[in-house]
Amino acid sequence: MGMGWGWLFLALLIVGSVLLVVALVRGWSGRGDAPRSTDRSRAREVLDERYARGEIDTDEYQDRVQQMGERE
Repeated sequence: MGMGWGWLFLALLIVGSVLLVVALVRGWSGRGDAPRSTDRSRAREVLDERYARGEIDTDEYQDRVQQMGERE
């Protein structure tokens, strides 16, 4: 009977290890994409703020939005 529990423990250990590796890989790869999208949205946010304060005119605003590859 002791041998049965040993196999169960080994199986749970393997499954847990695989799940841990999958979670680490997903977390690691997810962090690489997040800053890029956040930086782009932050750039647009700053541009919108400058336009709202009147620091840049409509033509400059539209030109910079176009350079960022976004639409108004």
